[in-house]
Amino acid sequence: MVDVDTFLTILYVMVDDFCQCLLPKNKPGPQASLSESEVVTLALFARWSRFSSERDFYRYATSRLHDAFPTLPDRSQFNRLVRHHLDLIEAVALHLVELMEAQECSYEALDSSAMPIRDAKRRGEGWLAGFSDIGWSNSLGRYEGFRLLVAINPSGVITGFGFSPASTKDQPLAETFFALRAEPSQRLPSVGSAALGPYVADKGFEGQENHRRWLDLYGASIICPPKRNGRTRSWPKRLRRWAATLGCEHPPDRGERLREAAQHLRPSPRASSRY
Repeated sequence: MVDVDTFLTILYVMVDDFCQCLLPKNKPGPQASLSESEVVTLALFARWSRFSSERDFYRYATSRLHDAFPTLPDRSQFNRLVRHHLDLIEAVALHLVELMEAQECSYEALDSSAMPIRDAKRRGEGWLAGFSDIGWSNSLGRYEGFRLLVAINPSGVITGFGFSPASTKDQPLAETFFALRAEPSQRLPSVGSAALGPYVADKGFEGQENHRRWLDLYGASIICPPKRNGRTRSWPKRLRRWAATLGCEHPPDRGERLREAAQHLRPSPRASSRY
């Protein structure tokens, strides 16, 4: 297993090589406390599962990474630097996907997740009015924030992602995702490239009509559980047991099977005499 110092060194070299290939930008004002490569490296390292929160990451950075990043600023200033370099962070993430050949796989998993930003019961519009709204999550219930759509390869590498308001359903969110992967746009490069194989999704992306349209328009093939039907009910246990015994060489015809099934479902005289 690679230790933290080795991992950070490898990640920084990969990020810095990518940043050196970009055109230099003349930025007015004083020089930032961290370079672009350092900001992106720390932003990616902060997403490691070892950290439970942003505060936990910065406590670790100030106590353990001061020698590697001696000009590490205050947490609020670091957050401003991360927001300022969002486009570069997305570009580096997509570059790492290409570098690792993460999309050279048989399928990609597609799923959405709730991204709450504040309590849905609070009054007022909040600081992201016009971008976020109120939606529903099976795990959180009613929440205010965004919905995150992520495509992941079998190894767990994120190959593309996108955000939408919390009220957006999975199907229209997936359609926009597939459309942008088929025809890339400079406004939303984070979706990444189209998958080489099918997408494996849950029931939130069901619908044969949607699947046919996505395949015809965007070349996106979806594999998900069959469409839910509220009228479909499971067989009673006695009937399931009876059906399991029909392994005979010459099964009865349909009428005989229905008559026998009715006998199994009909209550016995002993049971009816109790009432």
